[in-house]
Amino acid sequence: MLTKKQHELLSFIHQRLNATGVAPSFDEMKAALNLKSKSGIHRLITALEERGFIRRLAHRARALEVLKLPETAAGPHAVGEVIQGNFRPLQASDTHTQSEGAAVELPLFGRIAAGTPIEALRDPTATVEMPTSLMGTGNHYALEVAGDSMIDAGIYDGDTAIIQECDTAESGAIVVALIDNEEVTLKRLRRKGASIALEPANQHYETRIFGKDRVHIQGKLVGLYRQY
Repeated sequence: MLTKKQHELLSFIHQRLNATGVAPSFDEMKAALNLKSKSGIHRLITALEERGFIRRLAHRARALEVLKLPETAAGPHAVGEVIQGNFRPLQASDTHTQSEGAAVELPLFGRIAAGTPIEALRDPTATVEMPTSLMGTGNHYALEVAGDSMIDAGIYDGDTAIIQECDTAESGAIVVALIDNEEVTLKRLRRKGASIALEPANQHYETRIFGKDRVHIQGKLVGLYRQY
């Protein structure tokens, strides 16, 4: 599922390519989506590229190719909701079902980017059953991973990440990080003096460095669930 802005940008690029054969410039995209900076356009394009909707053509300026469009008409109206730091996921003691202490239902808060940050879609009605052996004490929730930037850490697209809710973590931990109160990503945390680095586990992605006040920890990875 695409966020509203991702869908708007994809539609704009598709319409411009059909009309002129040339992709719009970043300034034109920024104006069309009423964004304040081109960095927001860069993040949207990267997210669309990671999800297989567009492709950047090498060695050509403004060269974008639309590979596919969303299959459902509901796409433009599906607005992403950022996971806020004050939400309260279910605790293990509050589970809806528990079979002989072997499994517990966790709230599933949607897909989180393991590539560049995207909005995490929150569905309060969705749950996923997880073995209790994958969890420790405290509150937990589950997120479905989207993207490949953490593959060298054994985290793959489509995996379900089990997250222990916390607002701090040690350097080197894989965390859910909220950036500028609007973007959520799953990355390895590195503390560098007065800055925080969010480090991917894929050489094709760059480490991003932020001031401490721009990053808020939403939880840390404590387990993974994968279906074959």
